Amino acid sequence: MPGDGEDLVVAFVPKLTGNAFFEAANEGAQEYASNQGFTVEYVGDPVADANNQIAVIESLIEQNVAAICISSLDATALDDVLKQAMQAGINIVTWDSDVSGDARSLMVSQGTPEQLGIMLVEMGAKSLASRGKNPTNEAIRYAWHYSQASVADQNSWQIAGEAYIDATYPNWVNVAPQNYYSEQDAEKSVAVGQQIFADHPDIDLIICNDSTALPGQAEAAKLLGLTERDITITGFASPNAVREYCEDGIVERWGLWDCQVQGALGCYLAWYLASGHAVAVGEKIDVPEIGVVEVMPNTVLDAAAYTSNDSGTVLLPSRLEFTKENVGDYNF
Repeated sequence: MPGDGEDLVVAFVPKLTGNAFFEAANEGAQEYASNQGFTVEYVGDPVADANNQIAVIESLIEQNVAAICISSLDATALDDVLKQAMQAGINIVTWDSDVSGDARSLMVSQGTPEQLGIMLVEMGAKSLASRGKNPTNEAIRYAWHYSQASVADQNSWQIAGEAYIDATYPNWVNVAPQNYYSEQDAEKSVAVGQQIFADHPDIDLIICNDSTALPGQAEAAKLLGLTERDITITGFASPNAVREYCEDGIVERWGLWDCQVQGALGCYLAWYLASGHAVAVGEKIDVPEIGVVEVMPNTVLDAAAYTSNDSGTVLLPSRLEFTKENVGDYNF
């Protein structure tokens, strides 16, 4: 580690505070930063709104923090204020959900859209099969429930998942092509979950590629007395957020990645840049405790993404799938 960066402050900004996924990521970032000797300040808003994130960033510009590591609520809405931050000398890293490639230096991604879209669909297919459905031959009725179409990561997984379904499970029927959105609001996610059941009482599968939508959808099933034998619900959320629904036999299988490592890595790379290190596509960085990561072109996430030698993407090495058999091994 460079010796001149110990006093630098990295602002760690979630989509919203109070959500299990983001709180766990912050725990990982704080522990890692403490071990490595730099400071992370967790700052955000309990309401998931892009304007709230803009206000947070404007405040951080006034405070002249060294770096911002942010999970964006909107793929483009933060671009202008993040470019202002960059012009003010603040280093920008995104994690979990991205902005335009020219509004940050690095993105720490949980995986490519194809990796995550296929994972979501296959978790659903495995759970369908375990309750006696034939996902290969049956006309499985399904829908997507997540935060909103403007969130870059979730939207890209849904698009990749749809492409995979078309190629692999052509008999499946999307009963709601416009998708269901609950704006990362815990109460709304339950209400939207209930609406899905009201609109489509014969639905087979609900894919929740959002850490608020998944427990909300599971709670909606619980309120109706439905179990994993009646409906397949899967998606992405922390193990702790869904544990009770797994134990109650409502959700059989869901997934995520190690968000504590992702938070730690994002904050370290923001600190690394603020400490005076330039990074370039193709470069490999030896990250203490985590390992060697490679700066890849932004096109690994989107073929039409911004390309520049000083703007790239770092991928997490693996993803996690949770069931009743292994959920006890994780505590975040």
